[in-house]
Amino acid sequence: MYVYDQYDQKIVDERVAQYRGQTDRFLAGELTEAEFLPLRLQNGLYIQRLAPMMRIAVPYGLMNSTQLRKLAEITRVYDKGYAHISTRQNVQLNWPQLAEVPDILAELATVQMHAIQTSGNCIRNTTTDQFAGVARDELEDPRPYCEIIRQWSTLHPEFAFLPRKFKIAVCGTTQDRAAIAAHDIGVELVANTRGEIGLKMLAGGGLGRTPVIGSVVCEWLHKKHLLTYLEAILRVYNQNGRRDNKYKARIKILVKAMGVDAFREAVELEWAALKDGPSTLTDEEITRAQSFFTDPDYQKLDGDAAISQLDEQCVNDPIFGNWIKRNTNDHRVPGYRIVNISLKASGFVPGDITDEQLELVANLADRYAFGEIRSTHQQNLVLADVQMDRLYDLWQGLQAGGLATPNIGYITDMICCPGGDYCSLANAKSLPVAQAIQVRFEDLDYLYDLGPLELNISGCMNACGHHHIGHIGILGVDKKGQEFYQVCLGGSQGKDASIGKILGPSFKQEDMPDVVDKILSTYVTLRAEQESFLDTYRRVGIDPFKERVYAKAN
Repeated sequence: MYVYDQYDQKIVDERVAQYRGQTDRFLAGELTEAEFLPLRLQNGLYIQRLAPMMRIAVPYGLMNSTQLRKLAEITRVYDKGYAHISTRQNVQLNWPQLAEVPDILAELATVQMHAIQTSGNCIRNTTTDQFAGVARDELEDPRPYCEIIRQWSTLHPEFAFLPRKFKIAVCGTTQDRAAIAAHDIGVELVANTRGEIGLKMLAGGGLGRTPVIGSVVCEWLHKKHLLTYLEAILRVYNQNGRRDNKYKARIKILVKAMGVDAFREAVELEWAALKDGPSTLTDEEITRAQSFFTDPDYQKLDGDAAISQLDEQCVNDPIFGNWIKRNTNDHRVPGYRIVNISLKASGFVPGDITDEQLELVANLADRYAFGEIRSTHQQNLVLADVQMDRLYDLWQGLQAGGLATPNIGYITDMICCPGGDYCSLANAKSLPVAQAIQVRFEDLDYLYDLGPLELNISGCMNACGHHHIGHIGILGVDKKGQEFYQVCLGGSQGKDASIGKILGPSFKQEDMPDVVDKILSTYVTLRAEQESFLDTYRRVGIDPFKERVYAKAN
């Protein structure tokens, strides 16, 4: 993984000192609330419903065990003993004290972490596939390009005050696990007809009040032009994006207003002046970025023998076998598997992890996964490189910490924003709905019979829970001061990305488990053999679900 050089560390250390002075002046009354607002946002600090919320950057979701232990220490000393994994693969603290935030930033800086550009109208944390570098369906590792984007975009003076926040995701696999079509810019590594790997560029995606699937603005771009083309897109947006109305300020509104063809023409015109300029990537620069993501010290293992031994362990211990089936994935290196750590145990807040669990995962990562941990878009963690003959011991360690729930990819492995329990923007609480659904559908046999199914919950139209692209999406809405929940069906975050369609009138909080139950029972009744929820929905449409959910009891 990437290790800071002297320039990175100097930037982070100086930012800590700068923000400490700004905080001191604000607390002394020398800065007004309005003056302090952009300063704290530039350091990842929001003022939420009950307390400040601090967002810590995790570039492309990659952390080491030292960083995880530091996060555990910070949550214990400065917060309430837990942290939250966000859909941008970042880490959030829900209860820091305003006066102590500079101390937290100073602690983070000692392990090469920070909160720069985790908020504000700037380029946010670039995200990618949590299996990057080890996935079998990968064309090329996207992480070097994420790191190039990080170095280019961090404190970029031209893009520090964009019309609105800006999000970029990069994907290099057959299956899109980075939701690139739902981002302001999506970058996909693709091969052309000659087999050369380049970049497909999407722009104008995004969720929120106006959910839009991104449009292709360039089918194939040479990798050396990554930064110049990004810069061209951002310049068109920066110059033409609306600043008079924050609800219409995202690039998706600009692309829609201009039309994708006109937007593409504007980008190409801007790019003509940038192409082959100073930001053009050399082969040496790409090689340098790739050098940060070399393979760990893999053992040369007999893959067939490892599989045979693992199969025998699974037969001897069916509970372990079930966890292997649900929570691990194939690895490109024989004798290894990818391990998903579910942060979605029944009755617990989705995406939350305690200080003790953070330390446990750090220890397990050192013991079994070369000291590396990844955070995911789905608000879980991943140990990407585990020998098959060590999976049983790892599983026992995770079980002891309450981190072995075998539900990855199923309905209780839901994405959920903090909602009205924390967020000042939320219209309704998300967490009680998530926990009620978890408890209602904790029967694992029923979960597995339903098959892979994505349920996403947001507490407001800002869509931090990505409800628009869940197979089942739930949105908290306000109706005359009362909390209600709107349901949409048919969303998808993959390469067949789609925006869910609203089912109908909203529901009370206490009705939500029954509503989801009716949706699922309708699916079970209508599905063809081996047909997924999304495939069934796309075949039969929304009407059968609507009729069942809104049918009056006899």
